[in-house]
Amino acid sequence: MLRIPSFRAGMPIFKALSSETRMAILELLQSEGAMSITAIAQRLNLTAGSLTPHIRILQECGLISISMTEGKHGTMKMCSTEVNSLMVSAPDISVLKNIYETEIGIGQYTNYEVRPTCGICTPEHIIGQVDVPEYFSDMERTNAHILWFSSGYVEYMLPCFLKEGQNPLELQLSMEISSEAPGVQENWPSDIHFRLNGVDLGYWTSPGDFGRIHGIYNPPWWFPNWNQHGLYKLLSINEQGTFMDGGRIGDATIDDIRIRPGRAIAFRIEVPEDAQHVGGATLFGKGFGNYPQDIRMRMHYAS
Repeated sequence: MLRIPSFRAGMPIFKALSSETRMAILELLQSEGAMSITAIAQRLNLTAGSLTPHIRILQECGLISISMTEGKHGTMKMCSTEVNSLMVSAPDISVLKNIYETEIGIGQYTNYEVRPTCGICTPEHIIGQVDVPEYFSDMERTNAHILWFSSGYVEYMLPCFLKEGQNPLELQLSMEISSEAPGVQENWPSDIHFRLNGVDLGYWTSPGDFGRIHGIYNPPWWFPNWNQHGLYKLLSINEQGTFMDGGRIGDATIDDIRIRPGRAIAFRIEVPEDAQHVGGATLFGKGFGNYPQDIRMRMHYAS
């Protein structure tokens, strides 16, 4: 199941589903399983060139994934989908009094360890120089709306506004995120791990570093051969476990995180050097990418 946190967040998916060709691709993959782009084109009586833009749109909104495999004539791209249902969430007005929300700026991390390729930018300019990790300590970093690194981590302190007697039920974190490749590589998987208060939540594999389609909110000066946008992802942890877009990625529960009133919550986004896919990470804030937000936090609690 692919969980969409709001109607607005689902706009890229709704757009992807508005095409008869893309619907046919999804239906074919659901009935036949993984298929190569050549096989899909033959089944749908399309050329590979006309099919490619449709495949890219479906991949970028998370409806399909692409992997490389060995074939008779070398490597080939295999397309697959595991999405069999969509769910759009809308706020329950009856429990809004038991929710608080806030946003944390992309550059407002409190700790980091990053390795090149890396960089950090405001909507106006690059901070310092690219591929020099020391500039992640620059005081101007709090104004940054995008950052990227090939491996390592950034860590944020999330505010906890709970009072005594209020118990956390679910913590949701939404963000726009992708891999980080030298230049641009649409097929560049990266295992991006998440931690809260030192507890490993699990990881999500980003399919690539998206650079072919210009990000909606990117400033005019942004370089065309750099990361343009990411994918909108919703990380949630509750009493049942940890989930990414409604799919389970770990067994850690909200109780394991040890959230306490008055104590900030340490949130780490990391690409370990020993991960299976070390493809980096890019975080997009309000001034970049396709979504006008930074890292958005929502806490649902019981009084």
